[in-house]
Amino acid sequence: MRDVVVAGGTTGMGREIALHYLRQGARVTVIGSTPERGRTFLDDTAGSPGEAAFVAADLLSIAENRRVITEIESRHESLDALVLTAMLPFMKRRETVDGLEATFVLYYLSRFLLSYGLTDLLERGQTPIITNIGATGITKGAVQWDDLQSTRKYSVVRTVMANGRANDLLPIHYLQNHPDGRTKYFGVQPPYTRSGTNHLPQPFRTVSRVLGAMFAKPPAESVRDTLAVMDAQPADRLILRAVGTPVDPGLPTFDPANARRLYELTAPLIAESLRG
Repeated sequence: MRDVVVAGGTTGMGREIALHYLRQGARVTVIGSTPERGRTFLDDTAGSPGEAAFVAADLLSIAENRRVITEIESRHESLDALVLTAMLPFMKRRETVDGLEATFVLYYLSRFLLSYGLTDLLERGQTPIITNIGATGITKGAVQWDDLQSTRKYSVVRTVMANGRANDLLPIHYLQNHPDGRTKYFGVQPPYTRSGTNHLPQPFRTVSRVLGAMFAKPPAESVRDTLAVMDAQPADRLILRAVGTPVDPGLPTFDPANARRLYELTAPLIAESLRG
């Protein structure tokens, strides 16, 4: 039986990926912030060939991420896939309980914690892979090296792009730090997808619904290429795709020196937040 964990697995693409592996008979744990959605997911998957579990957690909290890791370790003896999909845009700057900017935490730091924290389980898996769904292949924006927490003139667009670039560096420093590991890292940009709009304030919600109805694909269609790669993995440990097309790992957004620099900034930041 395969073991799969999906962060952000109660809605959208994360849900579709979880359903795919449950239909194959896998043991699947989904992580979400809303208990009601978790209960709905479990009700909807009752009777499936696989085993479904739900962990409620606020991934904006470092302590909650660590609790999730502990719970997953108690549920799974190994992992074949860790899927990272959780992301929300914050129209106004929001500070987390750890004193960190929310987009930075959800789009980068939580994914950092789960990737590194679940490595031991992944290395015991049959064909372990981390699938990180984001803006892979988009080169606009840059890491705000002198302002990682977006304290100056907050802009939702600039902040999302900056942390998208940080997220692109995550698989690079992960593989730098695990050169002899078996776990592959799959960075993927999916097609424009109907993933829900309830998290958006007006008028952004209405605009997003209109555009989604006109141009966006349903989640089940958007995840097809991603699942194809996960189920028939290439030999390379670093896999990069944008809307089904391979992405050049030599692009500046994957610069190894920047990846090392970001890792060295991140590690003490986590330690400092825990002390606080």
